[in-house]
Amino acid sequence: MAFTINNLKDNNNVVIKEQLGGFTVIEYKEDLSSTTLAEAESNFYMSKSNMRNKQLMIEINNSEVMLSAGALQYMVGNIEMTSGIKGVGGLMRNLMSSAVTGTSAVKPLYKGTGTILLETTYKYLWLIDVDNDHIVMEDGLFLACETTLEIAVTARKNLSSAALGGEGLFNLSAKGKGILALEAPIPAEEAVVIELKNDVLKVDGNFALMWSNTLDFTVEKSGKTRLGSAASGEGLVNVYRGTGMVWLAPLMQYSSGPGQIKGTVG
Repeated sequence: MAFTINNLKDNNNVVIKEQLGGFTVIEYKEDLSSTTLAEAESNFYMSKSNMRNKQLMIEINNSEVMLSAGALQYMVGNIEMTSGIKGVGGLMRNLMSSAVTGTSAVKPLYKGTGTILLETTYKYLWLIDVDNDHIVMEDGLFLACETTLEIAVTARKNLSSAALGGEGLFNLSAKGKGILALEAPIPAEEAVVIELKNDVLKVDGNFALMWSNTLDFTVEKSGKTRLGSAASGEGLVNVYRGTGMVWLAPLMQYSSGPGQIKGTVG
């Protein structure tokens, strides 16, 4: 059994942005399918603003990957798809995870040999080599991963403070060794990475996209007293304590206070 995908990697309108293992990020230079003047004008300015369609291609060889629900565009080869749910108990656990993280209860698994193409997106695709680590992700970032990674729900260390700040109480995390693909609101080269060694990071807003599970993540008043918080002009801040790393998106626009999105990022 053999197949060839023509006019993809060999297309003059396609750029290979990044490759890690069997994961490849491709980017379309322009949207050539404009049929109206308005569409052509929109595509022109989007291209000039670095807003280009991107697509994740995954090549598997007698291996298995997990995708976010609804992410598949097409697949070629001897690949079987399963729900990834083992029995009623697995379904209940997935439903509970879905309820607390706001993600889909079913993350399908694709096993075999062939090529998988995910739907295109104007967001940015990150490929991360998780090397015996444990990374916590902000909601909505997970796109795909090798099943050598354990995708699980991680609870906040301080649930009462998270609730106070309007934050979700749980996040998805990736643990182990394997490739993780994220769909992020900023390009990877724009992210600021802060490495803490028994120290504290305080962030006014949801600018953190990922952080090490070794860190204690809480939501706290920005001042030691109510008067101090009022005087600083900030009410609550996200606090990361301990030893580990935090990936920040400094140019995302949020109003002050955790969880308050001011504008969208494409």
